[in-house]
Amino acid sequence: MKRLSALEELLNYELPKHLIAQKLSDPRDACRLLVVHRDTGTLEDKRFYQIKDYVKPGDVLVLNNTKVLKARIKGRRKTGGAVEILLVRPLRDNVWECLLKPLRKIKIGEVLLLNGGAEVKLLERTERTAIIELGMSAQELDSYLDDWGEVPTPPYIRRKVPAEEYQTVFASKPGAVAAPTAGLHFTENLLQDLKNMGVKISYVTLHVALGTFESLASDWQEKSELHQETFFVSAETTKTVNEAKESGHSVFAVGTTVVRSLESAACDDGKLNSVFSDTSLFIKPGYSWKVVDKLVTNFHLPQTSLLLLVSSFATPDLILKAYRHAIEEEYKFYSLGDAMLIL
Repeated sequence: MKRLSALEELLNYELPKHLIAQKLSDPRDACRLLVVHRDTGTLEDKRFYQIKDYVKPGDVLVLNNTKVLKARIKGRRKTGGAVEILLVRPLRDNVWECLLKPLRKIKIGEVLLLNGGAEVKLLERTERTAIIELGMSAQELDSYLDDWGEVPTPPYIRRKVPAEEYQTVFASKPGAVAAPTAGLHFTENLLQDLKNMGVKISYVTLHVALGTFESLASDWQEKSELHQETFFVSAETTKTVNEAKESGHSVFAVGTTVVRSLESAACDDGKLNSVFSDTSLFIKPGYSWKVVDKLVTNFHLPQTSLLLLVSSFATPDLILKAYRHAIEEEYKFYSLGDAMLIL
């Protein structure tokens, strides 16, 4: 029988269900932190607030300031059947791509009645998503979602998560359908402590799309692109990161969304550009890293592109070793779980 490679074993790892986190640590920065040293292959069990021990004055910590929309809306058909809409991304004025249940039963042109009195019309269907027209302006939509929308938490979280729990303390740019989960561990006090140490805090904006949860296609090895996400790297962040790199300081990416933003905005020589664009960057083993020096990330689901990304940053063998250790030591996994710091 053929022996699985470390990467195949990692992609297919099995997680005991009781290790799937159902809530954040309280306080957030008291969660566990598995520190992974790429140079020696050693692992350290720490608490998240101890990240301060691994960051030096002049280093840059880059966070994703996207804000999760209350993008799940409920309503009914005029015939009385229940409907559920998950807004995915705006296409043009009042027109959104969404997930719609039940997708196949609803007719093109049908008007749906949402809770709170709003209406939407189904314009077209794709294989997995729907295109809908909202009967309200962007400003009215913001107000409507605040009143009637629900935060779309992943299906493996069995409790109803309060909107503020599934949001980073620095979230400021609405547009994501999932939280940039590595950022959930930071408290305002921890960020202030880091600033007081001389660490620079910078932000990118990448609106996390549903594709982040998708399982890998069977032919992923042949693919050069992933799902598309919109991102923005400001001139201010560009300047801070480039100056840090030139001075020999490290750039810490907090989460795979920050990695995707920074690496998509970088030139081959490692210089960062200010960019507002879409990215379909697919990072997997063999990728040449340009900007990111250290990575803060959560423990990811099997068969996802996120495991390929962290394996590319370290090695599949080291990440497999880290995941085995985390399971043995009963770390909590996935969106609300514990974190890794890969040095």
